[in-house]
Amino acid sequence: MSKTIIIGAGAVAGVAVHKCCQNHRVFPELMIASRTKSKCDALKAQVDEKYGKTKVTTAQIDAMDTPALAALIKDYGADLVLNLALPYQDLAIMDACLAAGVNYVDTANYEPEDTAKFEYKWQWAYRERFKAAGLTALLGSGFDPGVTGVFSAYALKHYFDEINYIDILDCNGGDHGYPFATNFNPEINIREVAAPGSYWENGAWVHTKPMEIKREYDFKEVGKKDMYLLHHEEIESLSLNIPGIKRIRFFMTFGQSYLTHLKCLENVGMTSIEPIDYEGKRIVPLQFLKAVLPDPSSLGPRTVGKTNIGCVFKGKKGGKELTRYIYNICDHQECYREVGSQAVAYTTGVPAMIGAMMLKTGVWKGAGVFNIEEFDPDPFMKALGEWGLPFQVDENPVPVD
Repeated sequence: MSKTIIIGAGAVAGVAVHKCCQNHRVFPELMIASRTKSKCDALKAQVDEKYGKTKVTTAQIDAMDTPALAALIKDYGADLVLNLALPYQDLAIMDACLAAGVNYVDTANYEPEDTAKFEYKWQWAYRERFKAAGLTALLGSGFDPGVTGVFSAYALKHYFDEINYIDILDCNGGDHGYPFATNFNPEINIREVAAPGSYWENGAWVHTKPMEIKREYDFKEVGKKDMYLLHHEEIESLSLNIPGIKRIRFFMTFGQSYLTHLKCLENVGMTSIEPIDYEGKRIVPLQFLKAVLPDPSSLGPRTVGKTNIGCVFKGKKGGKELTRYIYNICDHQECYREVGSQAVAYTTGVPAMIGAMMLKTGVWKGAGVFNIEEFDPDPFMKALGEWGLPFQVDENPVPVD
């Protein structure tokens, strides 16, 4: 009997668990494991009541304890681990999967806890070990990274002979009513946004100051929004895997209230990851800030509006220049009605389930470590429409200047 372990019990894991239980033929047995077992138990109670066909169990685990995690995987008899924990736990979980002999899927690349520097080199270094073990590690099966990579592979397969320019646009037009909150893990979100930006151009990285480059874009069903250039991990893999690339950029929208609060928090040191002494204890300011901010999993009932996330491509077909915008629009309240989540978690949790499904059904296979755009995009694109994230194609998009 096919068994899957999901590590994590946050907002994204909640969506993925719901989607796995909806897809019970592929996921007949499921374990939810995290450091806080009560969260796993609460999630199990939700899906047991709502669906009742997948056999769900729970476990307490420290994902950084590789031997204990490997033992849990073996004892349960899992054939795949879906890692929805924190990015700096990725390598420990990959080690456990190698020790237990199971396939691995995640949604975000490794990030050392003490440097806030995320790149693929650490996980790509596992290629030979996974290949020798005959196992598959699928990296970045979220939305961005994830669906944006699939969109890129799909565009290359169906529309272009070569793609020269990619602009990845992540627009969240939702309003949760709080003066300041993050739509996914605050610690990861703030580390990402506060970091220097960068983009890939003519075979090299171009580095920018945090939030230095700003553009306005008119997003369908959302409207005009300010967006800012950030460093994002899929740029690194797409620059290698999509032929003909001259430039890749990543933009994310932010409202003025978010930016004002973030700047204030930066100025007083609350976004720092450097430990400080407080009343005889060593604490990390950003981790303390995370503890006092609203939990992203609590935002579902109060968030209204839509997301619009996709890629603007420019390239050549038959010697002629061509542009396409492939994107998804997701409604926060529709997500909440379906699975009790806001759309940011939904757009990550659904592709996480689909990536796991691609491996479990054998549609995607191969020994080694792979980024998502290295596989055939067509079955994944079909599944997006079937599981709640249908894509649209604009054949005459407005370019980003």
